[in-house]
Amino acid sequence: MLKNIIYGLSVGALAVGLSAGAAAQDAPRMGVVVKIGGIPWFNAMEVGIQNQAEELGWDAWMVGPTSADPALQVRAVEDLIAQGVDAIGVVPNDAEVLEPVLARAREQGILVLTHESPDQQNVDWNFELASATGFGEAHAEMLADAMGGEGEYAVYVGSLTVPLHNAWADAAIAYLGENYPDMTLIADRFGVAESVDDSRSTALDLIQAHPDLEGFLAFGSQGPIGAGRAIDELRRGGEIHVLGPFSPGQGRRLVHDGVITGGFMWNPMEAGEVFVTLADLLHDGTEITAGMEIDGLGVVEPDFATHNIIVDQLVTLNNETVDELADMGL
Repeated sequence: MLKNIIYGLSVGALAVGLSAGAAAQDAPRMGVVVKIGGIPWFNAMEVGIQNQAEELGWDAWMVGPTSADPALQVRAVEDLIAQGVDAIGVVPNDAEVLEPVLARAREQGILVLTHESPDQQNVDWNFELASATGFGEAHAEMLADAMGGEGEYAVYVGSLTVPLHNAWADAAIAYLGENYPDMTLIADRFGVAESVDDSRSTALDLIQAHPDLEGFLAFGSQGPIGAGRAIDELRRGGEIHVLGPFSPGQGRRLVHDGVITGGFMWNPMEAGEVFVTLADLLHDGTEITAGMEIDGLGVVEPDFATHNIIVDQLVTLNNETVDELADMGL
């Protein structure tokens, strides 16, 4: 059995729950700190971490903060350092805030891996299952097609400090500006897409303030769900288009009801597996080289200057695919 750690906001020591059947003491140990616990995207990632840990003989667990607060991620990493783990994985809320504590981890000989943070410093490797530009532009083209190439739209990101969400938004906005001059961004991006409630309330406010609003491009898995619920309440499905990555099991009803148009994603369960796979390779002293094949990533061409491994494993979300993906547990 594996550990599951949830970091709360209450004063005092952070609680750590250990399973009764702990892994063997000589097994290498890894904690993976995600953006926020308890949402379907990271629940699926946790399954991947657990499955691959069992397969490779690791004691690995996920750390799920109760809010998308960078300070909670720092505290979680500090706790893992104190535990003397062999490897730490992080899906950052704020790359810069994490840099000092990740540097401290590496100074103590702990392997550091990140995901969704291509500009991260003080890591052994960061991995991505989609390029930032390709992911942003694919969503932009889908939105343009849904809106007929004209009209007002809004953009959500997880927060203004989440590295990859903002890179996706930059790519999408630039692509639409260059290719669809009749599409208008109503305001700067909104950092609400790690919360269904905040995404919903922001959508209701924006629709009231901008009567001609026709689209939401929501980066952050809770964004399409929240914006979709707002549009569903207003009975404006098909009139205002919602696109972005989301967990299929969470969004399938809104897709079938014509409220969420679709989007793209990668498999978060597979991302969880890759965290453990890379840690296992590095822990065994295996060098990451160009052209090598890595489970979950395929043949890789690493960028040794930036410590990035980027592959393209986009999965299309739409009315035809959402049920099959949801039935896979995503």
